[in-house]
Amino acid sequence: MGTVSSLELVTEDQLAAASVARVLNSADARFSLYRPDSELSAVARGLPLVEASAEVLAAYALALHWRRRTEGQFTAHRPDGVLDLSGIVKSWAMAAARDALRDRGAWNWCLNVGGDVLTEGVDHEGRPWVVGIADPADRGRLLTAVSLDDDRRAIATSGSTERGDHIWGARALDENGFRQVTVIAPDIVTADVLATALVAGGRDYLDEATSRFPIEVLTVDRAGELLITPGMREAMHAAA
Repeated sequence: MGTVSSLELVTEDQLAAASVARVLNSADARFSLYRPDSELSAVARGLPLVEASAEVLAAYALALHWRRRTEGQFTAHRPDGVLDLSGIVKSWAMAAARDALRDRGAWNWCLNVGGDVLTEGVDHEGRPWVVGIADPADRGRLLTAVSLDDDRRAIATSGSTERGDHIWGARALDENGFRQVTVIAPDIVTADVLATALVAGGRDYLDEATSRFPIEVLTVDRAGELLITPGMREAMHAAA
């Protein structure tokens, strides 16, 4: 995964935080292509998928599922044919971390992994969690902030600003492309995958995605113009 993470817990249970660390560290050790000793690096070097672990096969199956659902806008295969599950592993691991927290009885927390955020319950003041969205033109500045509620617990942002141009087939330089896309969804995998798919598919895929999936979207185009769905605007107003 090769990214940073943080966890804000409304509890004194340190074992809950430790359980999240174990989940994320395990995912990084298994799936990171930045680590030559990871299992996914072995797959990239030629290890047959039939010899891969159940975890790798499960993540691969999830990636194929979303490739079908997005009609190819999301894919886990690089242009050179190498299997790269980084587009789904982060959110997959975050969902596993959520389950670990629930097993510990932790119901109020905010998990941030590489800028994508999954929440549960309320913050230290009993209010909905508020999450900032970075300005793609200035990473030190917030574009806006949104409030996450019971129906939409997850938010993910994709584009060419966080880790470079990493989305294959992305139309960020196209007149119908987006420089950055932020998606709010009920779960983190949906938010993460569709943020990536919308950067790849551009404006042509926007109407289809918002009509087929329970998401709200904020996009930034090449000129810095914003497109905001009604539900996203409500989340922004709630955070004000």
